[in-house]
Amino acid sequence: AHNLLAAVLDNHIQQGNALNIDVRRVAWKRVLDLNDRALRHVVIGMGGKAHGVPRETGFDITVASEMMAILCLATDLEDMKKRLGRIVVAYTMDGRAVRADELNVTGALALLFKDAIKPNLVQTLEGTPAFIHGGPFANIAHGCNSVMATKFALKFADIVVTEAGFGADLGAEKFLDIKCRFAGLKPSAVVIVATVRALKMQGGLAKTELDKVHMPSLEKGMENLVKHIETVQAFGLPAVVAINAFPTDTKEELDFVEKKCNELGAEVALSEVWAKGGEGGIALAEKVLAATEKPNEFNFAYEVEQFIPEKIEAIVKRVYGGDGVIFTGPALKQLKEIEALGLDRMPV
Repeated sequence: AHNLLAAVLDNHIQQGNALNIDVRRVAWKRVLDLNDRALRHVVIGMGGKAHGVPRETGFDITVASEMMAILCLATDLEDMKKRLGRIVVAYTMDGRAVRADELNVTGALALLFKDAIKPNLVQTLEGTPAFIHGGPFANIAHGCNSVMATKFALKFADIVVTEAGFGADLGAEKFLDIKCRFAGLKPSAVVIVATVRALKMQGGLAKTELDKVHMPSLEKGMENLVKHIETVQAFGLPAVVAINAFPTDTKEELDFVEKKCNELGAEVALSEVWAKGGEGGIALAEKVLAATEKPNEFNFAYEVEQFIPEKIEAIVKRVYGGDGVIFTGPALKQLKEIEALGLDRMPV
């Protein structure tokens, strides 16, 4: 679907360019499921008149497609069709944004998603049902599975566990500020996954030394986990830390991590699911169930009615521990363009 939109766009330019699209400002690249840096910046349309209008463009990896993010925020096929139609694909010579709807391709795009929009029901080795649906990158999109999958799961189960990739800074913040806002969801608790090995590495210990006990590195690395816990709590949610156990972990190390987490009001449970299956996750499940009964004052980091700089600053202060934001010249220019498109009252 992504590449169909790209092909229709280039065909429109080739067939007379009735929309007066500026070929230097085509925003819609193509995608492929291969990380090939040689294709990040290319020139297409070479070889003469019959091969299109030459212009610079590039390829992104498929999961980075805006359509992947749209799929995961859509509530149904009709909603997805509307969202697809609003995609900004290019700009005209006088700077007006051109949207997919203007290329008369939205119906065809939506049709290609008639099956893909349905969440996939699978099961674990022990028969636990799970929905697999969508995978937008957390560093460029919102990093969560689809709204539809989560809502379906809530209809069929009392407790639903869903993932938000890339920690409490990218994943959790976007899950809470974007997905929960759009879908009207209110989480009951948050599970932060950590390992003793990763904490030691974040504390400066070399990868080849992670099997050894080194408390100074573990203590320094704990600063990272502490910040994740504080971020979750700033959203008004109870946090449970799941420590993925490694055979090289020692009681001294595990006790240290648990003590530090408990001091912040976060429960800790050892997860041995990788070795024992579901039985290895019972302790964690019990801690999570208990956390769902705790007081919950879920709140967003910002309100959509705020100006974009205010929203970005709110995230920087709450999630990243910054004092504020300095916007460069190009960033300020982009902010003006976003405001001109009427998108400044959206989550960021």
